[in-house]
Amino acid sequence: MTKLKLSGVELRRIAMPLVAPFRTSFGTETSRDVLLVRVVTSDGEGWAECAAMSEPRYCSEYVDGAQDVLRRFLIPALPKDGVDAAAAGRALEPFTGHRMAKSALETAVLDAQLRATGESFGSYLGASRDRVPCGVSVGIMDSVPQLLDAVERYVAEGYVRIKLKIEPGWDIEPVRAVRERFGDELLLQVDANAAYTLVDAQHLAGLDAFGLLLIEQPLANDDMVQHAQLAKLLSTPICLDESIESAAHAAAAISLGACSVINVKPARVGGYLEARRIHDLARAHGIPVWCGGMLETGIGRAANVALAALPGFTLPGDTSGSHRYFATDITPPFVLTDGHLDVPAGPGLGTEPLPDILDEVTTATEWIAL
Repeated sequence: MTKLKLSGVELRRIAMPLVAPFRTSFGTETSRDVLLVRVVTSDGEGWAECAAMSEPRYCSEYVDGAQDVLRRFLIPALPKDGVDAAAAGRALEPFTGHRMAKSALETAVLDAQLRATGESFGSYLGASRDRVPCGVSVGIMDSVPQLLDAVERYVAEGYVRIKLKIEPGWDIEPVRAVRERFGDELLLQVDANAAYTLVDAQHLAGLDAFGLLLIEQPLANDDMVQHAQLAKLLSTPICLDESIESAAHAAAAISLGACSVINVKPARVGGYLEARRIHDLARAHGIPVWCGGMLETGIGRAANVALAALPGFTLPGDTSGSHRYFATDITPPFVLTDGHLDVPAGPGLGTEPLPDILDEVTTATEWIAL
C-alpha cells in the first residue's frame, strides 16, 4: 500500500446557503458552515468534508470543536514517516470520540492515497454498481399542503424513495396525507431523530397502517434496550442511525434485536473504513443498510455515492442530487438521472472543488505544517 509523506493539512471553512430551510426534530438549518480538510503530500493532495454541524444537536460534535481537535490533537498524531488511511485510523484511535473529525482526516488521506495509485473510492471500497438509486429527505413543514407540494416536486424529479422527518405533533397526519396522495407504491419511510420515548409506543404503532419501509431512530441514541422493546410492539421495521457509532455498536444492536435496518453515515462512525466494516457485518447477518446524508457538498457526496454502491446497500440512501440543497455546489454538480446518481469513476473521490467557486464561499483557512 502506498505510504504518503505529508507536508501539511489545510483546514478551510466555507459558507453554503441552503436552497430552502431544512427542519428536523432538533432544529432548523438555513445554511451550512462546512469544514473542508485538504492534505498535501509529496504525491499530490486529498480532500474531505467534515459533516459536523454548527451546533451540537445531531450529536456532540460541532464544527468549531472539530477544527480545534483536528488542529490540536488529530493532525499532530499522524505518522511522520509516511501514512495511508489504515495507518491514519490507527493513529487516531487513542482519542475518544470526535468521529466526524477523525472521518474527515482519514478520508482526506484516503483520497490522496487513491489519487496516487489511480484507484477510485468505489473500486477501493468494493462497489458492485456504477450507479445508485437515490432517495430524498423531506424536512418538517409548516403545513400538510406545503409538505405535499414538496413531495410532489421530488417525485417528479425522479427520487425513488421519500423520507419524511417527524416529531410529536407532526407524524401520523402528514404520513397519512402523503400515502393518500401518492399511493402505496411510493417507497416511504420516516425519521424521528430520537424525538420519542417508549411511552409513545402505542402512538407510533399508528404508523404501521401505512406500509412504511422503516421508522428511523424513534428513541434516544443511547438506548438500544428500549429500541429492542419497541421493535416487539411495532410491525414497521426499526432503523438505527444516531445509535450506531461503530461496528461494535452495530453488532450489539443486531444481537439485541434493536433494529432490522441500519443507516450508515460514514462521518458518524469515524470514516469509510469503519463504514465498510459495518456494511460487512450487517450483510453477514442479513441486515439491510443504506447510506445516510448530512447535507454534504459534492466532496462528501462523492464518497457517499461510492459507499452506497456496495452490495449490502439494498435500500435507496439520502444521496440526493446537489441541487436538493445548494444552488451552486463547490464541485461539478451531482445530477439525478432516472432516480440514480453515477458513481464517480476517477481516481480518489473522482471530483474536487472548483477553485473559483471555492474561493467565493471560503470564510477562513488555516494551514498546519507537518
